[in-house]
Amino acid sequence: MSEPLLIPCPSCNGLNRIPAERLADQPKCGRCKSAVLLSKPFELKQGDYVSQIKGDLPLLVDVWAQWCGPCKSFAPVFEQAAAQLAGRCRLAKLDSEANQQLSAQLGIRSIPSLILFKNGKEVARQSGAFPLPQLMAWLRSQGI
Repeated sequence: MSEPLLIPCPSCNGLNRIPAERLADQPKCGRCKSAVLLSKPFELKQGDYVSQIKGDLPLLVDVWAQWCGPCKSFAPVFEQAAAQLAGRCRLAKLDSEANQQLSAQLGIRSIPSLILFKNGKEVARQSGAFPLPQLMAWLRSQGI
């Protein structure tokens, strides 16, 4: 039996210990009973950031804005990636307009921007919208 993984709940930010062999069992949060692993991106906000970048599963953040055409065209690709990566990587969307302070803290200069976090630290960043095969290849190059 392997060590359990620490995974933050996308709903309440509570940390959950989940055995790696149980990731496919659609685990629920011990605190709020919501699904811990989603097959779609969740919304990341300023107040959630510190809790959500922690944990043993990587977090890929798509920084976007409502007025951004490339952001809108990339959204379905990001949704497809979330479905394919469920249990291996968590995906979140950060609205740069609604979370301007966090966007500034992260040094966002262009959107869409992707930021990959592992164990609470930024490990990779990519700007621009691209097709699913290119996104998946970039993630594979990052060990996802």
